[in-house]
Amino acid sequence: MPTSKRLTSADAVLEAAFEILAEDPTASLADIAERAGVGRATLHRLFSGRDDLMHSLAQRAVREMDEAAERACEGVESHAEALRLTLAAIIPLGDRYGFLLREPLDDDPKIAAEFERQLQEIRDAVNGAKEEGVFGAAVPTEWIVQAYDHLVYAGWEIIRDGHATHEQAANLAWRTLTKGLGAVQ
Repeated sequence: MPTSKRLTSADAVLEAAFEILAEDPTASLADIAERAGVGRATLHRLFSGRDDLMHSLAQRAVREMDEAAERACEGVESHAEALRLTLAAIIPLGDRYGFLLREPLDDDPKIAAEFERQLQEIRDAVNGAKEEGVFGAAVPTEWIVQAYDHLVYAGWEIIRDGHATHEQAANLAWRTLTKGLGAVQ
């Protein structure tokens, strides 16, 4: 996530970890330290081990996604608009979102509960959007939530790979979610 201020060593490690783990979930702490531009001793002073780093990544991911969604949805009046704006807001955080989907969170009940809360908020918004007529009532909510999850990550990847801008990815993700992939009439 780009920033205009200088990152602390801990922030640099966390950013590097998100980047490298999105590419290779089995990356070593040495790989992460190298990407962050810090020594392994520095990484180990900041994080007691891989579990501590993973816990810190999960906390940051949940917090950043909450903040992005809250900013995006301020004053929104419909469930569909909340879903669309949240999708656009969290696509740039696709590496964080993917991390939370991939990493087993069972060993940290608080993080697991926070991520489940986020998913429940999406389910609730999807159900509200169904009532608004955006999604067919017969389409299972979990199918739509899964599609939403995957479109967040797909949007992030297409931006990362240089095939779309953030705005294009967000619009394509929303179009895919609400209209499918058929020809536009």
